[in-house]
Amino acid sequence: MSEPLVELKGVTKTYLRGTEEIRAIDDIDLEIDRGEYLSIVGPSGSGKTTLLNMVGCVDVPTTGAVLLEGVDVGSLKEKKLAEVRSSTVGFVFQQFFLLPTLTALENVVLPGMFNGYDGRRSSLEAGRRLLGRVGLDGRADHLPSQLSGGEMQRVAVARALFNEPKLVLADEPTGNLDSRHAREIVGLFEELNRDGLTVVFVTHNEELARRARRRVALKDGRLT
Repeated sequence: MSEPLVELKGVTKTYLRGTEEIRAIDDIDLEIDRGEYLSIVGPSGSGKTTLLNMVGCVDVPTTGAVLLEGVDVGSLKEKKLAEVRSSTVGFVFQQFFLLPTLTALENVVLPGMFNGYDGRRSSLEAGRRLLGRVGLDGRADHLPSQLSGGEMQRVAVARALFNEPKLVLADEPTGNLDSRHAREIVGLFEELNRDGLTVVFVTHNEELARRARRRVALKDGRLT
């Protein structure tokens, strides 16, 4: 069997609140295989976002290890870790985080700045193809203020795909959308997963979570 894309081994993350130690996640073992579509559910404060940050190498554990393609990311220097994140992981957030003065196309190609993007036509053409892939043909020159919530999230998904990641992490990506647009975004993730992309989707919406191929639940920082 091939090794997992991501593996968490005994991962714990603690923070100090004054003199009190808070365990955001507690002794978690989790494997995510290539091509998986995994949902992570749990109430607010259960540790979902902290766990996602560990999977995406945004944060490192207090104890335990996170392996990305077999490499212990805790052993990497920050510059190398940033390079790994940029080339391997794409992120989608609840708040969209589009730059309001940039067009949809400019927002999509923005991650390329960290991979040597210099405004070349090939990069812009790649951005247009991604907008088409997420159903936004004809919206390339629109500003975020000219787009609906669902369209802005689609731009965010296209941006997450720009560096051709192996893994897309979505943190409550439907939280600011109505039910129709939420289903459309989840449908888009399902389509991307069918094309071979590994998707990890954090949500408190049980209906949407059940559509994933596998679901894990968190409570008080532990898998239940």
